[in-house]
Amino acid sequence: MEAKLSYRSVFRPALFDGQTIIVTGGGSGIGRCTAHELVSLGARVAIVGRKLEKLESVQAEIALAGGYASTHVCDIRDEAAVRATVNAVIEMHGAIHGLVNNAGGQFPAPLRNITFNGWEAVVRNNLTGGFLFARECYTQWMEQNGGAIVNIIADIWGGMPTMGHSGAARAGMLSFTETAACEWSHSGVRVNAVAPGYIASSGFDTYSPEMQAELRAIPDKIPLQRFGTESEISAAVVFLLSEAAGFITGSCIRVDGGVPNARPAWKLVPHDRSKAFNAFPLSVPPKCLSGADH
Repeated sequence: MEAKLSYRSVFRPALFDGQTIIVTGGGSGIGRCTAHELVSLGARVAIVGRKLEKLESVQAEIALAGGYASTHVCDIRDEAAVRATVNAVIEMHGAIHGLVNNAGGQFPAPLRNITFNGWEAVVRNNLTGGFLFARECYTQWMEQNGGAIVNIIADIWGGMPTMGHSGAARAGMLSFTETAACEWSHSGVRVNAVAPGYIASSGFDTYSPEMQAELRAIPDKIPLQRFGTESEISAAVVFLLSEAAGFITGSCIRVDGGVPNARPAWKLVPHDRSKAFNAFPLSVPPKCLSGADH
């Protein structure tokens, strides 16, 4: 990959030399971006997802950039599959130094319309799967060798209208993060979370036209008046995985432009003073935002 297309991380080169880090949901969006940044900093990355073709596409991108990523097809909701995948990573790489629990998914719906199966699917994606991956990384490797885990949750403060199933699961993941940080500390394992707000990633294009129209109006409700970038999430993840966060565990970094701090009694002033950080040259804005003010 040409130098101009190299990931422009703010962290020092070789920060993760010799380390193996798992990134679930590594075939697209935030996971793809995070995998690229970690590889640019010397890590060997194991990317996990349900679709092999997406994983292989990211693997090829990383190889072109001079890095290495192994691919692992796994449904994170399947306990046996998760156990086997973690074992395969250890056999292939010899260690697991970090886990980025990024995989998940949801669909918009008011609570009254969510079926039992719909609720179960989202909770298993956004809570159970993350627990399974963290537990297996811990019991199979980190309990004896230490490590760092970063769980990707969401802007859950104040509830998540039209995403109540995801909000409940992500809130559970935050509580799991805090509990694991306490229970696993004696093993030298740190467990933290990153809570993205409205991040302009490929997931936007999976929503209905009506939902996409609502998304385009979101920046007016954000104190920083814009969407976040995948790179801004990845940077928070990388920091929490790094030695600089060695005394941080059980914490959550919000990366949301200040959304939970907006108040109905305070009229936000329109501005363009907040400049986005985009270190990932392969990042492409969601199609649904084309022509929109973001």
